[in-house]
Amino acid sequence: MALSLQQKITDPNQGVYLIGTTPPKADTAMDKTNRIAKKLLARLNEVEYDGLVVYDIQDESSRVSEDRPFPFQSTLDPRVYGQILRQQAKRDVITYKSVAQRDASEFNQWLSETKEDFQLDNLVLVGSPSSNGTIKLSLPDAYQQLSEHPAKFYLGGVAIAERHASKGNEHERLIEKSRQGCQFFISQAVYNAQATIDLLTSYARSCKQQNLTPQRIILTFTPCGGEQTLEFMHWLGISVPQASKYRILDAANPLNESIRICRDNLQQILLHCAGLDIPLGLNVESLTNRREEIDASIRLFRLLKATMELNLAERQVA
Repeated sequence: MALSLQQKITDPNQGVYLIGTTPPKADTAMDKTNRIAKKLLARLNEVEYDGLVVYDIQDESSRVSEDRPFPFQSTLDPRVYGQILRQQAKRDVITYKSVAQRDASEFNQWLSETKEDFQLDNLVLVGSPSSNGTIKLSLPDAYQQLSEHPAKFYLGGVAIAERHASKGNEHERLIEKSRQGCQFFISQAVYNAQATIDLLTSYARSCKQQNLTPQRIILTFTPCGGEQTLEFMHWLGISVPQASKYRILDAANPLNESIRICRDNLQQILLHCAGLDIPLGLNVESLTNRREEIDASIRLFRLLKATMELNLAERQVA
């Protein structure tokens, strides 16, 4: 019998391979939404993956003063799209949820609907992008509300290596989030391998000191087709070393160069973190809806999955 996504994430001897996607625009008709889902899944027929991650896209303009490179467009409820994908793909879905916009009562209602109406069990909760603006519900309060809710969910959190690079305490956040119920983490897109290595090393060290078992950390990678996508990545807070920027911008084929950079970064992370006993996973996304970047993300997924599977097999033999 095939293992569920939850079973794979929980078992450190299993690989975990996910595809990240964004819901269509909010005004998309349901028949067109179904066609978009079918088109995505047809592209994914050529790869073996364990589940899908559906993001909750929010206007993060309060986080930075710079203009957003791509105009913000509200999207369909990720639960709607997640339910469609789960039914069509026959695979588990992880649904992101930004919690700051609803108070405790509204969030409790959202949880009930998510379980009863959408039959979705796997969540990643995300807090406010900044301390500016109205925050109706903090992330710790949302974790508390979820723990008291009668419906049971499999809960994940976000890991941000860039925050560790600037503040030095992301590993402590991960441990605290685990205490609050998180059973796995999904990283922000990785372009700075050293920042990720530093976070994983600090996390493993603190877990060992506190006699804790590290949770699985699923590393996110994304292809980059050129200058505008690089600007968007910078706006999102993704750290891209200058040398990597120049490699992409000066390449004859920026997308293929970005794929090579992602492979190099994953190999560095696997090499330096081999002895840390942190179960890792893979999530590949496309930051834009450009066809060439979506197709590149599938090539990237295939390459990085093979890299991780070889590493897992070598560890098990050793």
